[in-house]
Parts: sequence; structure tokens; C-alpha cells
Amino acid sequence: MFTAQLIQAQVNYQESARINTVTTAVPFLRINPDARAGGMGDVGLASPADANAVYSNPAKMAFIDKDFGFAVGFSPWLKALVNDIYLANLTGYYKVKKMQTVAISLRYFSLGNITFTDYNGQELQTFRPQEFAIDGHYARRLGDNFSVAASLRVIYSNLAGGASVDGALVKPGVAGSGDISAYFHKKFNENAAHKMEHEVSAGLNISNIGSKISYTSSTTKDFIPTNLGLGVGYTLEIVSKHSVGVYVDMNKLMVPTPSQADVDSNQVYDFRQKSSITGMFTSFGDAPGVLNSNGSRVKGTRAAEEFAEVTWGIGAEYLYNKQFGVRFGYFYENPKKGNRQFLTAGLTVKYSVVGLNFSYLIPTTIQRNPLDNTLRFSLLFDFTKGGKKSSSETGVSLVNDEPKKKKEKKEKAAEPVKEEEPKPVEKQMQLDPK
Repeated sequence: MFTAQLIQAQVNYQESARINTVTTAVPFLRINPDARAGGMGDVGLASPADANAVYSNPAKMAFIDKDFGFAVGFSPWLKALVNDIYLANLTGYYKVKKMQTVAISLRYFSLGNITFTDYNGQELQTFRPQEFAIDGHYARRLGDNFSVAASLRVIYSNLAGGASVDGALVKPGVAGSGDISAYFHKKFNENAAHKMEHEVSAGLNISNIGSKISYTSSTTKDFIPTNLGLGVGYTLEIVSKHSVGVYVDMNKLMVPTPSQADVDSNQVYDFRQKSSITGMFTSFGDAPGVLNSNGSRVKGTRAAEEFAEVTWGIGAEYLYNKQFGVRFGYFYENPKKGNRQFLTAGLTVKYSVVGLNFSYLIPTTIQRNPLDNTLRFSLLFDFTKGGKKSSSETGVSLVNDEPKKKKEKKEKAAEPVKEEEPKPVEKQMQLDPK
């Protein structure tokens, strides 16, 4: 009896410690290239909008206060392992009307040069795998405080460059997906005298809803990283020109949890045979949990594993005059689901129409981490129609860049009005003939 109890306890311990990471194809779609979000623990669902908001919550673009602009970014990835992997992005937006904004974005992920070999170690070819996604976004305000957005995406992934594995030709993978997002924010004490102005916000984004992807002629395809993201935020303007914001995000992949179940005995695990839509809805209750030696499931372990699949991020941001700022954040992922745990820091500076964001990642785990010293850079350009490139809403410009006519009108109005000297009064004298 004691031997049986010991064996069962050992099995439970091994099962509970088992790593069961949820994996997908094209994981670069879950890398946020925005350095602003990168400085706050990859948080961005409920933070204020800028050109890179399309990568976290496109619905925020409806509240962007500029008329058009673009952003570029660059992130050396896995720098601790190799020096030729990077993620680059390009984004552009245009406000059609006060209530609508359209945007396009491109993400390009290069995996560096890779040498392919056969089973005997003989070199076959050298190839540079690459992946990219092209997105189109439409955001619309539904009032003063709420907005929604829809996005469409084309995904291309070329990992092997036509190489052959066990007689099967590896071809580029192509897929399509879309996002549905929403954003809410409300300001309090706006323009109120002697009261602190503050704002609450919330964001939702269901991203990468779409087809599965395949790299061979096999009918079994891989899931793309469909994700559910929820975020809340609070911003406080302490005194004039000084503001502090705190934001929290939670994310969960809406794809099946890996399991070794094969009911139809076709040598393909059952979870891989699900459609993308079925996988989305069943992803909230399909975790296998911890099994006893007799195959029965330990009560409550399934729910615990589902909760472990949620990643958390918290970030804080301080801005002075909306031109200079610092950011800090923390990201947490359960050790059984990937074990990404790191601190982040970031800086921002804005000069006239140009803004620069920078972030740095510091892992908190003891073992060597491939994310060590990860850097991200984002350069943003924002403009307003008619030539006015900066406004008091987004920061005071360091240069006078108002339209020429408006500037001349202001200068003329500021000039002192000269008083005209009284004209001499002509007097006529009539002579009396007497």
C-alpha cells in the first residue's frame, strides 16, 4: 500500500511539473514591435494612442489627435544567441474624418542565415528564412468615449526555401487573418480649475482570427496565434505638464492546448485536427490537467492549467509636457507555459513632429535567457492638415511651426495700436461788413 501511494505521488509530481507550452506557427505575430509598449512590459491595450497602436489595439487609432503620420521600428531579436535575427515594422495612418481613421502596417521578421544539413551532417544549402505580415485597419468612434476597429491581414512565411524533408517539399506558408478590437476611455475634471485631471481606459482585442497554415502538402495544418487580450489603464495629471499612467494587460492564446490524445488512432493528435474556429471556442476548457497513474484526472487541475496559460503585463509611464518620459514594466508567464519573465525600461523624447521611443528588456529568471538585452526602437512622425505640425494636445512644440498666414495674423493682433494724431480743425471767420 505504501509503495502504491509513493508511486502515485511521484506521478502527480512529475505531471504537475510537466512543461506543456502552447505553440503555434508564425509566432512573430505575437511580438509587439512598438518600443513604447516594450518599455512597459509589452502593455498597450489601454494606453494612449499613437501610430504604433495598431500592433496592440487598433481601435485606439480612432482617438489619435493628429491627422496623419507614420512610424518605423527596429528590434534586434534573440540578440543573446545570434546577431542576425531582427524584426522591422512600418506603419502609416490617416484620419478620414473626425470619427474615422484608416491605417496600414507591415511587419518583417528575418531569422538570419541558416545552413541546412542532411542526417549525416553534410551541408545542403544556406538560406535566410523570412516572414512578414501586411495589415489594413479601420477604426471608428461610436461616441465621445468608445471606439471599435476591424483589421485584415495577409501572412507569408518562408522557412526552408524549397528544401525537401523525407521526400516532402517544404513550401512557403500563406494564411489570412483579422482582428476585432474595442477601446473605451473617459476623462474627468477636464479643464476644471483647481482639480486634478484624470482618465480611465479599457481595451479589448481578439487578434489573428483566421485560417491555419501549412508548409507542406499535408492536410494537417498548424494554428496561427489567435489571441484574446484585455487591458485597463489609469492616467493622472498631477500638476500642469506632469502626468503618470499605470496599465495592466492580460493575454491568452485561443488555440488548443497540446495533448497526446489520439482517439481515431490516425497518428495525428486530436488537438491538431481541430479547425481554427473550433480551437478558439474550445481553448478555454481543453487543458489536460494533471493525471493520476490510473489515467484519471486530478480534480481542479484542468482549470488551474487553463489559468496558467494567461500572461500578465503591468507598466507605468511618466511624461513631462508630453515630450520627455520614462517607462517601467514587468511581464509574467507561467513556468509551465513558456517561463518568460522579465523587467522592462524605456525612454521617450519628442521634438516638434518627431518622436523617438526606446526600450530595454531585463530577464528575471536565473538561467541564461535568449531575451537578454533585447532592444527596441521606434521613430514616429505626426502631422496636422494645413501645415500645423504640433498642438497643445500632444505637447508644446519646440519650434514655431504654425501656418504662415495664421502666424502673421497673430503677430499683427499682438502689435500695439498707434493712436492717430487729431487733425487740425479749420476755422472760418466771417467778417462783419459794419
